[in-house]
Amino acid sequence: MTERLTHTGPLWRWTSSTGTGTWHFLTIDGTAGEALSATALMRRLEKSIGGFGSLKVTATIGDSTFSTSLFPSKELGWLLPVKASVRKAEGVSEGDVVEVVLEV
Repeated sequence: MTERLTHTGPLWRWTSSTGTGTWHFLTIDGTAGEALSATALMRRLEKSIGGFGSLKVTATIGDSTFSTSLFPSKELGWLLPVKASVRKAEGVSEGDVVEVVLEV
């Protein structure tokens, strides 16, 4: 069964402690985050959840659709990595508020 969620939030950048790598994320929290946590719990019970408690998703931002994994964060909710190619295609960067549609 496919679950479809929509979430809007700011794009943010994380830089490694060595400064050699950066990644851009969208935090999925609130109602959408709670729904994802319920899905993750069900998948844990079914033993079909990915490594690190990740959930495989198809994400759509604007006209860009891509496959990735969401990663749980105790402090933030769920983290959606947003690839450079998607940021470039959609003209978004750190601090921009974006809407994402997730299919879990």
